[in-house]
Amino acid sequence: MQAGIHPNYETINVTCACGNEFQTRSTMSDDFRTDICSACHPFFTGTQKIVDSTGRVERFNNKFAKFDLTKIKRR
Repeated sequence: MQAGIHPNYETINVTCACGNEFQTRSTMSDDFRTDICSACHPFFTGTQKIVDSTGRVERFNNKFAKFDLTKIKRR
C-alpha cells in the first residue's frame, strides 16, 4: 500500500429512524442517519406479508382442490 493516498477509515455512529443505533467503520467522518435498518426492515424481522388483493391464491386453491394427486400416474 502506498502511504498518503488512502482516505481515513474511522468509526462512526449510525442512527436509524426507528431509534436503533450501532457503530461501523467508514470513510465518512460524520455520523450517519438512515431511514431503515436491519432491526426494522420487514424482510429481516420476518413480518413481511404477501399481499393478495385480487384473490389469486384462493382461486387457485379452489380450482385445484377437487383433484386427487395420489391417482396421477407418474413415469
